Amino acid sequence: MRFTLISIALTVAIVVHIVKTGRDRFWIYVVVFLPLAGPIAYLIVEVLPGLWSSRGTQRAMRSVRKTLDPERDLRRLESERRFSNNIDAHRRYAEELIAHGRAGEAIQVYRESLKGIFEHDATLMLGLAQAQFTDGRFAEARQTLDELRFHNPDFKSADGHLLYARALEGEGNLDKAQAEFRALADYYPGAEAAVRYAQLLKRRGDEAKAKEVLAALLEQSQRAPRHYRRMQREWLDTARRELAA
Repeated sequence: MRFTLISIALTVAIVVHIVKTGRDRFWIYVVVFLPLAGPIAYLIVEVLPGLWSSRGTQRAMRSVRKTLDPERDLRRLESERRFSNNIDAHRRYAEELIAHGRAGEAIQVYRESLKGIFEHDATLMLGLAQAQFTDGRFAEARQTLDELRFHNPDFKSADGHLLYARALEGEGNLDKAQAEFRALADYYPGAEAAVRYAQLLKRRGDEAKAKEVLAALLEQSQRAPRHYRRMQREWLDTARRELAA
């Protein structure tokens, strides 16, 4: 009985705290319907970060918060977009939609943003192409990137170039895709372009060239700073597996 009374009191106190501090009302449902786990999660996610301000703690709390409420940021960005005419609010919301596997909705957001003075905005057009690619619309993504280059001839983006090569590959235009990947491998700041180039070479039966590209990439990575190898670990591991296959 004592434990029940304490649990009820704690729940009521936390609900009052949620309301008074303007926290996301989502927490009320968590606290009420998860009598023990809910209050503990709320304290960990919402209260302790204010007491512990170290970067490591903040990162950990964000991770816990995202696990408990994965659409929190999406709701916040949707609200910002709804009540703001700031084009960046539209862009951030579209990017979050893509991250949540809702690329089709992101395409619509980008199209609504590409109007007026922003009709040919390079950053928005690149975002639209990314959404189209993620949604499997490879030809549309490539066409959007062609239009981006036409209207913004001075715009440079290594990620945009990589997306263009991948869109060509997705379309089945392997000759052009290979040429773009080859150019990318020489200047792309990370390891992804070289790995994808090698994978396409292997797909087309040029095993020797693929191994040459992968070996060169891994050799260069050994001379690169440690932070580069740490940041590119996933792609470098992929390169090693491809080379050993």
